[in-house]
Amino acid sequence: MPELSTTDRGSVRVLTLDRPQVKNALSVALRSELLAALAAARSDDGVRVIVITGAGDAFCAGLDLRELEETVTLSPAEHREDTTALANLLLAIVRCPKPVVAAVNGPAVAGGAGIVTACDVAFAAPEARFGYTEARIGFVAALVSVLLLRQVGEKHARELLLGAHLIGAERAAAIGLVNEVVADGPVLDAAVAFAERMAGNAPGSLAATKRLLAELPGLSLAEGMAVAVEANVATRSGDEIKEGVRAFLEKRRAAWRS
Repeated sequence: MPELSTTDRGSVRVLTLDRPQVKNALSVALRSELLAALAAARSDDGVRVIVITGAGDAFCAGLDLRELEETVTLSPAEHREDTTALANLLLAIVRCPKPVVAAVNGPAVAGGAGIVTACDVAFAAPEARFGYTEARIGFVAALVSVLLLRQVGEKHARELLLGAHLIGAERAAAIGLVNEVVADGPVLDAAVAFAERMAGNAPGSLAATKRLLAELPGLSLAEGMAVAVEANVATRSGDEIKEGVRAFLEKRRAAWRS
Protein backbone atom coordinates (compact mmCIF):
# COMPACT_ATOMS: atom_id res chain seq x y z
CA MET A 1 0.00 0.00 0.00
CA PRO A 2 1.48 3.40 -0.97
CA GLU A 3 2.74 5.49 1.92
CA LEU A 4 2.85 8.75 -0.05
CA SER A 5 0.00 10.45 -1.91
CA THR A 6 0.39 12.92 -4.76
CA THR A 7 -1.98 15.69 -5.85
CA ASP A 8 -1.52 18.38 -8.46
CA ARG A 9 -2.94 21.85 -7.91
CA GLY A 10 -2.21 23.44 -11.23
CA SER A 11 1.56 23.68 -11.53
CA VAL A 12 2.04 22.88 -7.82
CA ARG A 13 2.55 19.24 -6.84
CA VAL A 14 1.57 18.34 -3.27
CA LEU A 15 3.36 15.34 -1.77
CA THR A 16 1.63 14.06 1.36
CA LEU A 17 3.40 11.75 3.79
CA ASP A 18 0.57 9.27 4.31
CA ARG A 19 1.12 7.10 7.39
CA PRO A 20 -1.16 8.95 9.82
CA GLN A 21 -1.49 5.93 12.10
CA VAL A 22 2.21 6.33 13.05
CA LYS A 23 2.45 10.14 12.72
CA ASN A 24 3.89 9.72 9.19
CA ALA A 25 7.09 8.15 10.50
CA LEU A 26 9.74 7.73 7.83
CA SER A 27 9.81 4.04 7.01
CA VAL A 28 12.26 2.81 4.41
CA ALA A 29 9.33 2.49 2.01
CA LEU A 30 8.12 6.05 2.61
CA ARG A 31 11.61 7.44 2.20
CA SER A 32 11.94 5.58 -1.10
CA GLU A 33 8.54 6.79 -2.33
CA LEU A 34 9.32 10.38 -1.40
CA LEU A 35 12.67 10.26 -3.21
CA ALA A 36 11.00 8.82 -6.31
CA ALA A 37 8.21 11.42 -6.14
CA LEU A 38 10.74 14.24 -5.94
CA ALA A 39 12.54 12.86 -8.99
CA ALA A 40 9.27 12.57 -10.90
CA ALA A 41 8.27 16.14 -10.03
CA ARG A 42 11.71 17.37 -10.99
CA SER A 43 11.41 15.85 -14.48
CA ASP A 44 7.77 16.86 -15.06
CA ASP A 45 7.64 20.11 -17.05
CA GLY A 46 4.12 20.75 -15.79
CA VAL A 47 5.32 20.98 -12.19
CA ARG A 48 6.91 24.26 -11.15
CA VAL A 49 6.84 24.03 -7.33
CA ILE A 50 6.59 21.15 -4.84
CA VAL A 51 4.80 21.20 -1.48
CA ILE A 52 5.42 18.56 1.20
CA THR A 53 2.89 18.01 3.99
CA GLY A 54 1.64 15.27 6.29
CA ALA A 55 -1.64 13.36 6.56
CA GLY A 56 -3.68 13.55 9.74
CA ASP A 57 -2.56 15.64 12.69
CA ALA A 58 1.22 15.29 12.27
CA PHE A 59 3.78 16.35 9.69
CA CYS A 60 6.34 13.64 10.41
CA ALA A 61 7.56 11.92 13.59
CA GLY A 62 11.00 11.14 12.15
CA LEU A 63 12.47 7.73 11.42
CA ASP A 64 10.29 4.72 12.10
CA LEU A 65 11.68 3.61 15.46
CA ARG A 66 10.51 0.02 15.03
CA GLU A 67 12.57 -0.21 11.88
CA LEU A 68 15.45 1.61 13.55
CA GLU A 69 15.43 -0.91 16.39
CA GLU A 70 15.76 -3.72 13.87
CA THR A 71 18.86 -2.11 12.34
CA VAL A 72 21.03 -2.13 15.46
CA THR A 73 22.52 -5.48 14.47
CA LEU A 74 23.46 -4.35 10.97
CA SER A 75 27.08 -4.19 9.89
CA PRO A 76 28.86 -0.82 9.65
CA ALA A 77 28.62 -1.06 5.86
CA GLU A 78 24.86 -1.60 6.06
CA HIS A 79 24.47 1.29 8.49
CA ARG A 80 26.43 3.48 6.08
CA GLU A 81 24.20 2.46 3.20
CA ASP A 82 21.02 3.31 5.10
CA THR A 83 22.40 6.61 6.39
CA THR A 84 23.59 7.58 2.93
CA ALA A 85 20.10 6.89 1.57
CA LEU A 86 18.63 9.28 4.15
CA ALA A 87 21.27 11.90 3.34
CA ASN A 88 20.43 11.55 -0.34
CA LEU A 89 16.75 12.21 0.42
CA LEU A 90 17.56 15.46 2.22
CA LEU A 91 19.95 16.48 -0.55
CA ALA A 92 17.29 15.71 -3.17
CA ILE A 93 15.12 18.38 -1.54
CA VAL A 94 17.94 20.89 -1.20
CA ARG A 95 19.26 20.31 -4.73
CA CYS A 96 15.91 20.10 -6.48
CA PRO A 97 15.94 22.86 -9.13
CA LYS A 98 12.29 23.54 -8.33
CA PRO A 99 11.32 25.25 -5.07
CA VAL A 100 10.16 22.92 -2.29
CA VAL A 101 7.77 24.26 0.36
CA ALA A 102 6.91 22.58 3.66
CA ALA A 103 3.33 22.84 4.95
CA VAL A 104 3.84 21.77 8.56
CA ASN A 105 0.41 20.73 9.79
CA GLY A 106 1.53 19.24 13.12
CA PRO A 107 4.59 17.90 14.95
CA ALA A 108 7.78 17.67 12.88
CA VAL A 109 10.30 15.74 14.93
CA ALA A 110 13.82 14.40 14.31
CA GLY A 111 13.98 13.36 10.64
CA GLY A 112 10.64 15.08 10.11
CA ALA A 113 12.15 18.34 11.31
CA GLY A 114 15.05 17.56 9.00
CA ILE A 115 12.70 17.50 6.01
CA VAL A 116 11.35 20.92 7.03
CA THR A 117 14.91 22.23 7.35
CA ALA A 118 15.77 20.94 3.87
CA CYS A 119 12.82 22.74 2.25
CA ASP A 120 13.29 26.20 0.76
CA VAL A 121 10.32 27.75 2.58
CA ALA A 122 8.24 26.49 5.49
CA PHE A 123 4.75 27.40 6.67
CA ALA A 124 3.53 26.10 10.02
CA ALA A 125 0.15 25.65 11.65
CA PRO A 126 -0.09 27.13 15.18
CA GLU A 127 -0.21 23.62 16.63
CA ALA A 128 3.01 22.53 14.90
CA ARG A 129 5.93 21.51 17.09
CA PHE A 130 9.54 21.07 16.12
CA GLY A 131 12.33 19.09 17.71
CA TYR A 132 15.65 17.44 16.95
CA THR A 133 15.18 14.82 19.64
CA GLU A 134 17.70 12.18 18.55
CA ALA A 135 19.84 12.57 21.69
CA ARG A 136 16.90 11.34 23.80
CA ILE A 137 17.31 7.84 22.36
CA GLY A 138 21.10 7.71 22.08
CA PHE A 139 21.14 8.79 18.44
CA VAL A 140 22.82 11.79 16.80
CA ALA A 141 21.03 14.31 14.57
CA ALA A 142 24.09 14.36 12.37
CA LEU A 143 22.55 14.78 8.93
CA VAL A 144 20.02 17.44 9.84
CA SER A 145 22.61 19.38 11.85
CA VAL A 146 24.38 20.25 8.59
CA LEU A 147 21.25 22.04 7.37
CA LEU A 148 20.08 23.37 10.74
CA LEU A 149 23.35 25.17 11.42
CA ARG A 150 22.99 27.07 8.14
CA GLN A 151 19.45 28.14 8.90
CA VAL A 152 19.32 29.16 12.54
CA GLY A 153 22.95 29.81 13.52
CA GLU A 154 25.18 28.05 16.00
CA LYS A 155 23.59 29.08 19.30
CA HIS A 156 20.08 28.06 18.30
CA ALA A 157 21.38 24.86 16.67
CA ARG A 158 23.27 23.93 19.84
CA GLU A 159 20.19 24.55 21.94
CA LEU A 160 17.96 22.41 19.75
CA LEU A 161 20.41 19.57 19.16
CA LEU A 162 21.78 19.32 22.70
CA GLY A 163 18.50 20.11 24.44
CA ALA A 164 16.60 17.64 22.24
CA HIS A 165 13.35 19.34 23.23
CA LEU A 166 10.30 20.50 21.30
CA ILE A 167 9.61 24.13 20.47
CA GLY A 168 6.36 25.70 19.30
CA ALA A 169 5.58 27.22 15.94
CA GLU A 170 6.02 30.82 17.08
CA ARG A 171 9.48 30.11 18.51
CA ALA A 172 10.40 28.24 15.34
CA ALA A 173 9.45 31.30 13.32
CA ALA A 174 11.38 33.60 15.65
CA ILE A 175 14.65 31.72 15.12
CA GLY A 176 14.19 31.30 11.38
CA LEU A 177 13.26 27.63 11.23
CA VAL A 178 9.92 28.45 9.57
CA ASN A 179 8.91 31.48 7.55
CA GLU A 180 5.34 31.99 8.71
CA VAL A 181 2.83 30.67 11.22
CA VAL A 182 -0.57 30.43 9.54
CA ALA A 183 -3.31 31.21 12.03
CA ASP A 184 -6.15 32.22 9.71
CA GLY A 185 -6.74 29.07 7.69
CA PRO A 186 -5.36 25.68 6.66
CA VAL A 187 -1.58 25.72 6.46
CA LEU A 188 -1.62 23.67 3.27
CA ASP A 189 -3.75 26.29 1.51
CA ALA A 190 -1.31 29.02 2.53
CA ALA A 191 1.66 26.99 1.36
CA VAL A 192 0.02 26.20 -1.98
CA ALA A 193 -0.96 29.86 -2.49
CA PHE A 194 2.66 30.91 -1.96
CA ALA A 195 3.84 28.08 -4.21
CA GLU A 196 1.48 29.29 -6.94
CA ARG A 197 3.02 32.75 -6.75
CA MET A 198 6.50 31.26 -7.02
CA ALA A 199 5.35 29.18 -9.98
CA GLY A 200 4.88 32.42 -11.90
CA ASN A 201 8.58 33.18 -11.70
CA ALA A 202 11.10 32.09 -14.31
CA PRO A 203 11.96 28.41 -13.72
CA GLY A 204 15.55 28.84 -14.87
CA SER A 205 16.01 31.77 -12.52
CA LEU A 206 14.60 29.75 -9.62
CA ALA A 207 16.93 26.84 -10.35
CA ALA A 208 19.95 29.13 -10.65
CA THR A 209 19.03 30.86 -7.40
CA LYS A 210 18.78 27.53 -5.57
CA ARG A 211 22.20 26.48 -6.88
CA LEU A 212 23.67 29.80 -5.77
CA LEU A 213 22.17 29.61 -2.29
CA ALA A 214 23.48 26.08 -1.84
CA GLU A 215 26.98 27.14 -2.82
CA LEU A 216 27.40 30.44 -0.97
CA PRO A 217 27.58 29.31 2.70
CA GLY A 218 31.19 28.82 3.76
CA LEU A 219 32.65 30.97 1.00
CA SER A 220 34.58 34.10 1.78
CA LEU A 221 33.12 37.46 0.73
CA ALA A 222 35.37 37.57 -2.34
CA GLU A 223 34.67 33.95 -3.27
CA GLY A 224 30.94 34.43 -2.86
CA MET A 225 30.94 37.55 -5.00
CA ALA A 226 32.93 35.76 -7.71
CA VAL A 227 30.39 32.93 -7.78
CA ALA A 228 27.55 35.48 -7.88
CA VAL A 229 29.17 37.28 -10.83
CA GLU A 230 29.22 34.05 -12.83
CA ALA A 231 25.58 33.33 -11.97
CA ASN A 232 24.63 36.83 -13.06
CA VAL A 233 26.55 36.61 -16.32
CA ALA A 234 24.99 33.23 -17.14
CA THR A 235 21.46 34.68 -17.02
CA ARG A 236 22.05 37.95 -18.86
CA SER A 237 21.73 36.61 -22.41
CA GLY A 238 19.31 33.70 -22.05
CA ASP A 239 15.82 33.30 -23.43
CA GLU A 240 14.24 33.83 -20.02
CA ILE A 241 15.55 37.33 -19.48
CA LYS A 242 14.59 38.27 -23.03
CA GLU A 243 11.02 37.08 -22.44
CA GLY A 244 10.88 38.52 -18.93
CA VAL A 245 11.98 42.01 -19.93
CA ARG A 246 9.74 42.03 -23.01
CA ALA A 247 6.73 40.86 -20.97
CA PHE A 248 7.36 43.57 -18.36
CA LEU A 249 7.57 46.29 -21.01
CA GLU A 250 4.45 44.97 -22.73
CA LYS A 251 2.61 44.73 -19.38
CA ARG A 252 1.73 41.04 -19.78
CA ARG A 253 2.50 37.79 -18.01
CA ALA A 254 5.69 36.15 -19.15
CA ALA A 255 5.33 32.92 -21.12
CA TRP A 256 8.09 30.82 -19.60
CA ARG A 257 9.36 27.73 -21.31
CA SER A 258 9.77 24.74 -19.02
